[in-house]
Amino acid sequence: MSDKKHTTLAKQRNLFCCQTKVIETQFLNFSDMNKKHATLFKTLLALFALNSITLYLYFSSSHHHHDNRRDTTAEGFPAIIPHRGPHLSKPWPIIPSYLPWSLTSNVPSKSCEAYFGNGFTKSADVLPAKAAVRSGSSWFRCHYSWTLRSSICEGGKIRMDPGKIKMSRGGEKLEDVIGRTEDEEMPEFEDGAFEVEAEGRGSRSKIKKLVGEEFLNEFLPVGNVMKHTIRELVRSIVVVGETDFTCQEWVEEPTLLITRFEYANLFHTVTDWYSAYVSSRVTGLPNRPHLVFVDGHCETQIEETWKALFSSLRYAKNFSGPVCFRHAVLSPLGYETALFKGLSEDIDCQGASAHDLWQSPDDKKTARLSEFGEMIRDAFGFPVNRHHSDKTVSGHYNILFVRREDYLAHPRHRGKVESRLSNEQEVFDSLQKWASDHQECKVNLVNGLFAHMSMKEQVRAIQDASVIIGAHGAGLTHIVSATPNTVILEIISSFFRRPHFQLIAQWKGLEYHAINLDGSYANPGVVIDRFNKIMRSLRC
Repeated sequence: MSDKKHTTLAKQRNLFCCQTKVIETQFLNFSDMNKKHATLFKTLLALFALNSITLYLYFSSSHHHHDNRRDTTAEGFPAIIPHRGPHLSKPWPIIPSYLPWSLTSNVPSKSCEAYFGNGFTKSADVLPAKAAVRSGSSWFRCHYSWTLRSSICEGGKIRMDPGKIKMSRGGEKLEDVIGRTEDEEMPEFEDGAFEVEAEGRGSRSKIKKLVGEEFLNEFLPVGNVMKHTIRELVRSIVVVGETDFTCQEWVEEPTLLITRFEYANLFHTVTDWYSAYVSSRVTGLPNRPHLVFVDGHCETQIEETWKALFSSLRYAKNFSGPVCFRHAVLSPLGYETALFKGLSEDIDCQGASAHDLWQSPDDKKTARLSEFGEMIRDAFGFPVNRHHSDKTVSGHYNILFVRREDYLAHPRHRGKVESRLSNEQEVFDSLQKWASDHQECKVNLVNGLFAHMSMKEQVRAIQDASVIIGAHGAGLTHIVSATPNTVILEIISSFFRRPHFQLIAQWKGLEYHAINLDGSYANPGVVIDRFNKIMRSLRC
């Protein structure tokens, strides 16, 4: 427990003692009261004492419960993870939907917490931390999830040699790398691309891998991922002796190593964000970690959110030479998250409030996506305690229509997006006319041209909306940041009938409606009729 929390609890104890002494003094001054009044006063004193003790125990247990995470500061692993000032890393925000991320082994497999929270209950200490504390060498372990069939691996004193990672530099301007192939951007690791130091190891003459194929198959199975870059990264780790473990640069703060695939697609990027967030919580990081992209992708608009969510961002190839991390965490691929796996397997979870789950835990309910959405809103400086009632001041409703626009997404993109709603403008114009003619309440239809908006502006539009309408497309993934009681209306072409956004709405506990088309043309009258029913349900 931190010094600040110790001080808080000490103040609570002192306050309780002082209050009790005052009442006892007052009781003595009333010693001449009649017996009936004295008995009543004793009863009141007992009730007050009981209430004070209950409050003290509540706050004490609350502090301990929220601190129930593994210590990754210098106190937890002395000489391995020195903890520098908080100004170097962003603190975790206080958000309403947060629930503790304790590392326990009693999370039921296939439960909602196992899918969305801390189901990484099987751990393997490849290089034990206790031995590392004694010798000052490296430590390494993996936490495996039976439910997701993936691992979060972490280690201390990890060396990365960018010269042994074959890929493009990464982080360039899009217009400077037009035509570059995807293979050039994905990493290929030579043996020794990553190294750890072990006590008693000799020279590099005989290479020793940190783990073998049996370990990789057990903790980092390939699954349905065609190129499992995190598995290949761990395969490349070799063990060296103290004299061979040299670094040009040290990164003292906890750092996530991340490989992205479909980095320009918002849905797949959100799966990467979520994986990074879960990895940070499962490994008990005291502050928001720093990021290193172990890929060679160019810069995109989406990086704005990466930088807002976490403490800093660098590309692996941007380091001038070998770099050592005091604490590195390998974040699983976005393909291995429940957000992606839900497209092919049944994840029967319903969104619920953190308050309700705190009072009555339920393996079929989750507040984790709400927690994550609040994390995104807070990262951009938006309030995280806003509800539907805050957005309907004086009968005013914001209706967000998410548009699909042509834009250049990545070096292999031609700048044209595939239409999911062939008469999108006609539908928008019909909604605009309905809004201008509607008299029962004031409706503001927002033209969600997300391709021409910053990520912060996009999140603001989502959080301010009472109803979000859009054709099936990656832009709707933003509903992960929607506030409670937001209503979703998805218009789905028969050519793109997949449950991405229905599932996100379900896992967040949002009201969801769909209009399934025969083709890609939507009858404006049908859209207006469904929308009108939604607005009537909102008393508009």
